[in-house]
Amino acid sequence: MASLWRAATGMTENPTDYDGVEFWVNPERTGWLTKQGEYIKTWRRRWFVLKQGKLFWFKDSAVTRASRPRGVVPVATCLTVKGAEDILNKPNAFELSSRSDTMYFIADSEKEKEDWINSIGRSIVQHSRSVTDSEIVDYDNNSAKR
Repeated sequence: MASLWRAATGMTENPTDYDGVEFWVNPERTGWLTKQGEYIKTWRRRWFVLKQGKLFWFKDSAVTRASRPRGVVPVATCLTVKGAEDILNKPNAFELSSRSDTMYFIADSEKEKEDWINSIGRSIVQHSRSVTDSEIVDYDNNSAKR
């Protein structure tokens, strides 16, 4: 039943759903975050890797080709990423939400929280099905990608 729920929501913890993403090479962002469990709502510290529209997590930071993620979220299925200190009553907290689920995280500092929100938010926009390549604007170069 849980795997059906994950398939329906696009949220997955299936350790084989990598879509060819080489998460161990040149990730867009990595770092420690504390994540709330999906079923038992305990907090666990995990190493996160953001690459090619997927947010992977691992038990430790020594990520290699042989590493197996503890979970992966395709960020294109997510709608928002934003601060959640008020909801959780914890400093440096943020949430990642899809249509039907919300995951909560705690960063080690305010700066780390903001960096993760910015990186995940950028990835959501880049990998969203509603944005085509021709619509992506490179603000650093003041030109649209064509």
